[in-house]
This record gives sequence, structure tokens and C-alpha cells, in this order.
Amino acid sequence: MKKRNLVACLLAVSAASGVASRAETVTLPDVVVTPMRAATEAASVPASTYVVSSDDLLANAPRTTPDALAGLPSVMVQKTSYGQGSPFLRGFTGFRTLMLVDGIRLNNSVFRDGPNQYWNTVDPFSVDRYEVVLGPASVLYGSDAIGGAVNALSPAVPEWTGAPVWERTLKYRGATADQSHQARLETSARLTESFGLRAGYTWKSFDDVEGGKDVGEQPKTGYDETAWDAGAEYVWGSGAILTLGHQQVNQEDAWRTHRTIYGIEWEGTTHGDDLVHRFDQDRSLTWLRLAHTDRGGAVDAYALTLSRHKQGEDLDRVRANGRQDVQGFDVETWGATLTLESDSRVGRWVYGVDYYRDIVDSYNTRIDPGAAPKRAVQGPVADDATYDLLGVFVQNTFDACGVEVTPGLRYTYAELDADKVDKRPDGISGDWDAVVGSLRALLPLDAERRQAVYAGVSQGFRAPNLSDLTRLDSARSNEIETPVDDLDPEKFVTAEIGWRRTADDWSAGVAYYHTWIDDLIVRAPTGETVDDLLEVTKRNAGAGHVQGVEVSARVNLSADWQVRAMGTWMEGKVEAYPTSAPERVEDDISRVMPLTGRLALRWQPVGRAYWVEGVVDAADKADRLSADDARDTQRIPPDGTPGYIVGTLRGGVQATDALAFTLALENLADEDYRIHGSGVNEPGRQLVFSAALTF
Repeated sequence: MKKRNLVACLLAVSAASGVASRAETVTLPDVVVTPMRAATEAASVPASTYVVSSDDLLANAPRTTPDALAGLPSVMVQKTSYGQGSPFLRGFTGFRTLMLVDGIRLNNSVFRDGPNQYWNTVDPFSVDRYEVVLGPASVLYGSDAIGGAVNALSPAVPEWTGAPVWERTLKYRGATADQSHQARLETSARLTESFGLRAGYTWKSFDDVEGGKDVGEQPKTGYDETAWDAGAEYVWGSGAILTLGHQQVNQEDAWRTHRTIYGIEWEGTTHGDDLVHRFDQDRSLTWLRLAHTDRGGAVDAYALTLSRHKQGEDLDRVRANGRQDVQGFDVETWGATLTLESDSRVGRWVYGVDYYRDIVDSYNTRIDPGAAPKRAVQGPVADDATYDLLGVFVQNTFDACGVEVTPGLRYTYAELDADKVDKRPDGISGDWDAVVGSLRALLPLDAERRQAVYAGVSQGFRAPNLSDLTRLDSARSNEIETPVDDLDPEKFVTAEIGWRRTADDWSAGVAYYHTWIDDLIVRAPTGETVDDLLEVTKRNAGAGHVQGVEVSARVNLSADWQVRAMGTWMEGKVEAYPTSAPERVEDDISRVMPLTGRLALRWQPVGRAYWVEGVVDAADKADRLSADDARDTQRIPPDGTPGYIVGTLRGGVQATDALAFTLALENLADEDYRIHGSGVNEPGRQLVFSAALTF
């Protein structure tokens, strides 16, 4: 039974970095699931990776999955609306970052460029931990994993103790700035040595969020959400484990307020004139996994996963003239993944195949005042469409004179078939393939692996998807995106070098990366208007780059005191089409993360069940604006997003073995600020209370 947690994570993405902390990075486990898709000692990970543990989730009480990642180096959590967060990983977001749930792709062919709201459909209350790998993960996880990949891992059922075991937990989070309440009841059990199960239900209610001392209430920012999940596990006598899991999330009335008359005007921003612009979202995932580790023979471990992922989105929009547009889509994704591990004289091999097929239905109904409803050919993307994604991968890790070398290779094939596309009577179809590789190395600097340097070169690949080729929907503020006939795949190469130290007294790490970009697909103005909106379409822009430095550290000042720090510097350029002219011009990367840092001081007396910490988050002014950023005046002030310094004071108590709670006073000075590119401001001064009771 001791192998169960590793099996459940076999298809996960990441590991932990060499930098440990309790809030924004985490204490290293001895064994983690690495970018090699296999259980590996944390000290042997040849990449920049982080883990947000269950203890971190309890201490920090993040409101959403994107918020759970805030504070990690090179991660910027943009929020188009209060219910729609989209993390930027090393300068990329949307369909250039990959979200996994228990190793299964959340991304599908409808994911769009720029920020989207789909990561918000992963309920943080149902997550045991998040594993994050920064930089291209395309060799092991395929298309989209350019800026990085994040895996949300479900909790395991209890271990067998010789008798049936039941665990019940009640969790709660409440906050004053949005008058929110989030509550979850979950239960898990080990009924026999071979059989266990778990289930949970989460209810959430958010009112309109209060900004800082000058902004005040931000209308129409509240929304409601419910989620539930369940799982069962059976262990065969041979040691193979069969896992069945399901999760479902429903989100209602999440307004995109910056497009409406209710949007705030802050530091020169504008707002739209829509009377209504609100989204409903639902997502469900069901999977069956058979896995076995340490089985011996030519194949030491395997994991076979079958999945059905369904995502729906519905938009209700009422324009200033009274016209109503009701549009949306449903995506049903069937997946199959097989991962195998083999030890050999020439290293440890991880290899396998994965396949996903999207089946897409899309609709758009226009209702003009006094007229009958009119159904359009398609909704936000093509109707009656399919998208297939197939990959075969192999990776090996071997020792070469004390250096651990990890080469990897993947072949990817993607195919699109869209029957119903506006103004394209024959539809749109296409196929793309690519071979990408990676080469990583790690050099331990001492026998205990307390220090190591690592380096690597990794290729990334992203095939055009339905959103690229067939999207007919709002783009940025005052823009509408229209379909395009043909696009080439995007290509990326990232070089990275880093150093880390992990020890009881202090830990630290620093990494530098440089990503070369080729054929980036970007929106380009056509010079035309559609329904009073500027028309944009997709084009391959050409070459560019993103580079950055990540720094993090932890120092134990004494047995009771600890200080932690994090810093990120980033810049990037890419060829784009800043005007309707066909000439490409070098421009800033959109929404590039400004110079950002975090400093925390924690007091936890030895042997005591309580702790207190102060955290300061700071960001420089974000004024390196692309042409698209400059046009997006509903989210980005004309002179750039102002910098900020925000303080938080929090503490926690393990009151009993069964009860733990935390209390935080956030935004101590009641500052008005927003994360760069967001459509809403962050909460002003607020109290956040969270608790977990096990019974």
C-alpha cells in the first residue's frame, strides 16, 4: 500500500524545487513526481519546478486555483473578472500553458489565445496539491505546454490500518471584501485492505468585491459556484491499482464587467457599454486508471488511463441597443494515455502514447428588439467540429561521469475538421505534425545532493486549434475575431540553467531561461469593423523571445524565525502586426510580467501549535505595453498598470488534532491595485478566515 500515492500521481507533471517555503513555494517531499512522469527524488529534478502542498492550501486559503499559484516565481495571476483567473507562466497564458487534472488534459481545442477562465473550474478544495513545472513540457505532455504545466492532484483515500477507517472533514473559507462563503464536506474511507473510496461537495457564494480605499465596491463581480467529486480505488492481489474518479463544477453569473456599463474607471481605464455580459461554465471529468509500480520484468511500471472530459460555456450578452446574443459551446473530449517505465543498463526509460479527441458543438442566437431569434452558422468556434491530438514520447535518464543526463523525444500529430464555419461553406480542415526533443542535465555538487546545478534545452510545439482557425467572438476590448483559412504551427526553443541548495538551515535557488519564438500566432487587425467592433484575425507573426530570471530563498534565522524571499525579472519581444498594415513590427510581448517580488517573515515557536507571518508583495509599474495592450484600455491604463506594495498579516493554530484554522488580514493599507492585464482590481483590506475540522 505504500506505493499508492505514487501510482495516483504517475501521470502528473511536476516536482518540487530546491527552494522550500510554506506559503508561495513549499517544503520538499523526499519523493515527487517529476517532469519525467515517474517518481523521483526531488534533489534529482533537472528543471525549475514547485509544489503547492495541502499544508500551503490550508495556511494560505486561496480563493481559486489560479490564486493558489500566486507568489511562485515567474507566475502572474491575471484576472479578466473576479471569477475568471488565468495564470501567466514565464510570459505565456491561455492555450500556451497546460492544465492537468490528475494527469489528464484540461486543455482542449477551444482554448483561446490570451487569458481565459477555464482554470477557475478546478476547485481548490478538491485538490491535495498542485505540481508546477516551468518552461516547455511538450516532450512529455504535448501541445500547449510552452510556458509550463500545472497538475492538480486529488487526495488519496486513507491507508489500511487493519480495520476499516473513515475520515470526514468539514472545510470553510470566508472573506469580508466580497462577503464570500465557501464550504466543503468530504469523506474518505478504507473499507478493506483492497478497497477505498472518497467523496466531497463544495458550495461557494461570492458577493461584489470591494476594492481599495478609493475604488470601493466593484459592481457585478459576484458569482456562485458548486462542485462535487468522488473516487474509488481497488487494489488487486498482484499490486495493480484500479482507480475510478469523477469531478464536476458549475459556475453561474460570472460577469466580465469591464465590457459593461458597470465597469470601473481607474487610472484612466475605460469600460464598455454592454448592459449584460455574463458567463456560465460547467465542466465534468470521469476517468478510469489501471496502474502498477515495481512490478519487475521488462516493464517495471505502467499506468493506463481512459477519460471523458466535458466542458460547456454559455455567454449572455445584451448590447447597448438592446440586441441580445446568446452563444456558447460544448466540448466532449475522450482520452487514452499509456505510460510505461523500464530500468535498463543504459538508464531509466519513461515512454508511452496519448490520444485525445474533441467533439465540439457551438451555437449563437441573435435576438434583435422586436424581431424573432436568428440562429447563426456557428458560435464562438466552428459548429459540428472535431479535433484529434496524438502523441508518442520517450525519455531516458542515465549517468554520464557523475552527470545525470535526460534526453527526450516526442512525435505529435494534430488534425482538425470543422464543418460549420461562418462564411466558409466548405468548412475548414487541416493537419499538422512535429517532432520535438529535449536534453536536460543535472550535476550534484555533493554526495547528499544538497546542492546541484542543472541545465537544459527543450523544444515546444503548438498546433493551430479550433480557436485559432474558426473563432468568431469577442477578442480584446472593442475587438471581434473572425475565422482564418490557414496557419502554421508555433515553434519554441527554451534554454535554461539553474542552481539550487536545499538544507535545514537555508535553501536558495536561481534560474535563468531564454525562449526563442518562431511563427507565433497572433491577432492582427484587418482594418474592417463588424457590428461596431474592430475586426481582427489570426496570423503567424514571426520570430521573438522571452527571457527571465527567477530567484527564491529561505533562511532559518533561529529555531523560531524564518524569512523567505522570491523575485522575478522578465522581458520579451515578438514580431506582430500592431496596425491594419501587413508589415510585421517587433513589439513587446503582451502583458509581460513586471519586476515582482515577495518577502515573508514567519514566527513559529518550537513545539507550539501556532504561527504568525507577515508577507509583503511588490510589483513594478507594468508599462512595457504591446500595441494590443495599448488598445485594451478597459483593462490596462494608458500609461501602464501602476506598481504596488501590499502587506498581509496571517496566523494559524492547530487547536486540536482534529481542528486547524487560519486568520489573515490582507491588503493592510487598503491599497487600490490590480494585477497587470486584469479587468478588476484586487480586494481592498479584508479579513479571511479558514478552518478544517476532521471528525
